[in-house]
Amino acid sequence: MARQWQCIGVQRKPPTAVIEAAHRAHALPFDDDTDFHNADRGFIAALSPCVIKAADGRVVWDNDAYSFLGGAAPTSVHPSLWRQSTLAAKQGLYEVVPGIYQVRGLDISNVTLVETDTGIIVIDPLVSTEVAAAALALYRTHRGGDRPVVAVIYTHSHVDHFGGVLGVTSQADVDDGAVAVLAPDGFVEHAVQENVYAGPAMTRRATYMYGSMLPRGPRDQVGCGLGQAPSTGEVAIIVPTIDIRETGETHTIDGVEIEFQMAPGTEAPAEMHFYFPRFRALCMAENATHNLHNLLTLRGALVRDPHAWSGYLTEAIDTFADRADVVFASHHWPTWGRDSIVEFLSLQRDMYAYLHDQTLRLLNQGYTGIEIAEMFRMPPALERAWHTHGYYGSVSHNVKAVYQRYMGWFDGNPARLWPHPPEALAPRYVEAIGGIDRVVGLAQSAFDSGDFRWAATLLDHAIFTDSAHEGARTLYADTLEQLAYGAENATWRNFFLSGATELRGGNFGTAAQVASPTMLSQLTPEQIFDSLAIRVDGPRSWDLDLAIDLAFADLATNYRLTLRNGVLVYRKVAADPATASVTVQLDSKFRLLSAAMGDFSSPGLQISGNQAALQALLGVLDQPDPSFDIVTP
Repeated sequence: MARQWQCIGVQRKPPTAVIEAAHRAHALPFDDDTDFHNADRGFIAALSPCVIKAADGRVVWDNDAYSFLGGAAPTSVHPSLWRQSTLAAKQGLYEVVPGIYQVRGLDISNVTLVETDTGIIVIDPLVSTEVAAAALALYRTHRGGDRPVVAVIYTHSHVDHFGGVLGVTSQADVDDGAVAVLAPDGFVEHAVQENVYAGPAMTRRATYMYGSMLPRGPRDQVGCGLGQAPSTGEVAIIVPTIDIRETGETHTIDGVEIEFQMAPGTEAPAEMHFYFPRFRALCMAENATHNLHNLLTLRGALVRDPHAWSGYLTEAIDTFADRADVVFASHHWPTWGRDSIVEFLSLQRDMYAYLHDQTLRLLNQGYTGIEIAEMFRMPPALERAWHTHGYYGSVSHNVKAVYQRYMGWFDGNPARLWPHPPEALAPRYVEAIGGIDRVVGLAQSAFDSGDFRWAATLLDHAIFTDSAHEGARTLYADTLEQLAYGAENATWRNFFLSGATELRGGNFGTAAQVASPTMLSQLTPEQIFDSLAIRVDGPRSWDLDLAIDLAFADLATNYRLTLRNGVLVYRKVAADPATASVTVQLDSKFRLLSAAMGDFSSPGLQISGNQAALQALLGVLDQPDPSFDIVTP
């Protein structure tokens, strides 16, 4: 699957005096330059130019676009975020310790290369094939020569940690046993589910979250806090050959021992940490990075468990800290020295534990998620540490996530149990206030006074009443820009700027889906059926009553699919042509993907019985909308 790196430019307004004054008022420890020393430590070589293209000439990564970063922060960027973005944009090959190397700044994530007796282990091969190949080539040019890849480790089930695997190895080498692929138990299930089931909606929102369609610059996208942005090349997956199931499990790869710690249900549903005794080095996957992470990512996902997260960090400290000289992760830069490692991991642990415990304390006093987020403050020791700042996650939306995890979407107020949806609510508010021009006038007054949050609320109602109202669109875009300039959180900034861009220039669409053919090829038949079931248009299929037998020769298995009451149900049963509307025989599960797309001419696919029944099922499958509107109705 290919995605285009493209940017939509608009003319931005300058920051207001209110934003400039707010930036001057921040008391931040800029004299602490430890992170800059650590981010530069072990530097070997940069990729120059740091522009990576696909075979057809498309740019899939451009780190040089961030060359504006550095020096004093402009007034259009929160000074803390400017510092973080400057650090995250550093790129090149770095030595972590002799024998362990990282390539940073060639994607949103890092790829780590561990030298074994005769080859290398690749940890987390980035988002896409092209950038992973470039990273491996950079390593080999300056360090590794022709050392073969002997293993790949996926730390967890997010695409920026496995999608570039074909840039460092091949399916053939894995099939031949030349390369082992290690991953936490449940990896494939969760990797596929996240990218297929809700993939279209997540990808559209991720376009806002990462600022994927925005120009790079001081008034536009400056990164996403965790890195710059995901690369946009070919995404693939190779199924693991070794599933890591237990804490304390060890494996030796070409002479290098690895000790694993399971950490499921943390930053990802399937995640693990691991330790290299030979190098006294600890990999913390994505559970201890140089920012507050998301408990509920703005692109959408299941709410994560900060209680479990903090518990696994405690276990990592107790298990590995006395033996580790360095801790590194799949984003950002390492931390060296036992005392610094313990302090870093302890503050990361305390951050997630405090969010969890204090949110529960306050919700049990009757406060709602929004109220808790507004009053919540981290302890001074956590506020002073740069790596606990909310560049990617935020205290505000993480507190709301904890509330949602325990209490759900409803805050208990009966007036909010059955509200009107936005397109019905907005005209009522506008009418009550005195008409759309009156609303825009009040929003202008709020804007002028620096109350951009209230201005945005008023203008949201105006746009959902009349999305073509030019005055409302312009002022709304101006307002979102000011909110962006004031945000320490990069993903908030990107959401605000993406909304402003679409208000000024229209819907800019989204990147292609992460659910590439190679991802889809890893779906089990049950996962394919589930993905079909969530595409059934219920009202259009209320009156259909179908039974379809699917026989897979490669699996020696038959499934009965029934569609009734708008619900697609599947079971493993013996074939029964007498009761089936239609029988489909497939030589492999891959033919099912072809049939699901309406291609019945594929070799290895035989249909007997009422083919119209199969057509009827396909006829009620919805196509997802990958570019639905967000900031407008």
